[in-house]
Amino acid sequence: MGDLRRFKAVLLYCFMVFICLVFAFPFFWIISAASNPSVEIIKGNILPGTYFFENIKTLLSSRPMGRVFFNSFKNTVLGTIVSIFVCSMAGYGFQVYRDKAKDRLMSILLLSMMVPFATIMIPLFRMFSQVKLINTTIGLILPFVSSAFLIFFFRQSTISFPLDIVQAARVDGMGEFNIFLRIYFPIMAPTYAAAAIVTFMSNWNSYLWPLVILQRQESQTMSLLLAGLIAGYTTDYGALMAAVLIFTLPTVIIFVTQQRRFVVGILGSVKQ
Repeated sequence: MGDLRRFKAVLLYCFMVFICLVFAFPFFWIISAASNPSVEIIKGNILPGTYFFENIKTLLSSRPMGRVFFNSFKNTVLGTIVSIFVCSMAGYGFQVYRDKAKDRLMSILLLSMMVPFATIMIPLFRMFSQVKLINTTIGLILPFVSSAFLIFFFRQSTISFPLDIVQAARVDGMGEFNIFLRIYFPIMAPTYAAAAIVTFMSNWNSYLWPLVILQRQESQTMSLLLAGLIAGYTTDYGALMAAVLIFTLPTVIIFVTQQRRFVVGILGSVKQ
């Protein structure tokens, strides 16, 4: 019986190692391709090479990587902070101040998740052009400030929030905004971490709306730069994969460093 259990455990660990290798292989291939010249990448060589710094030099000499990376990071961070703040307040309000009207409004918000962004992109662009928000950070992040998914996520997480604390704070004379900042925010920190990771990745990888709203080279983001590297007559795959590696690193670092809080925050919402 003990040998059978040991055999099952070995099989389980082998399966887990195999799955890890499958999911880690794309990132390994990015690193390997970034260190090889285009010829080796086209041949299908998956082993690391010695051409990494040459690819980085080619990339930096052909594209303003510093400015583009700063644009992406600035837009992503600002969009994430504003979106998390607005959506967490909305989710808190939907759960703490519940009535039938708010439940109906929540249902409408959830239905809005079924509408593809491409269907509202043209009206948004026309409205933003009329109010002079083209090529601006506000115009880039404003459509995503209020996310139905994030509002629902915070609302579900707030179900487990002890409302007795809110009542006690009100009795002590605290205002609603102070209750939100000083009580709700610290207790719900794992939920904020999970929401921040999801929002950061979504904003960082955004391509369609930046392509429409950012029409100047000075406002270009990393996703647009990658598309530009592919769009030429000849593609330097070494420089392209070096750019892909730079583009991927921020999301990988954030997820790895905040993985535990992400899992806790997701479980805190889903278990409801």
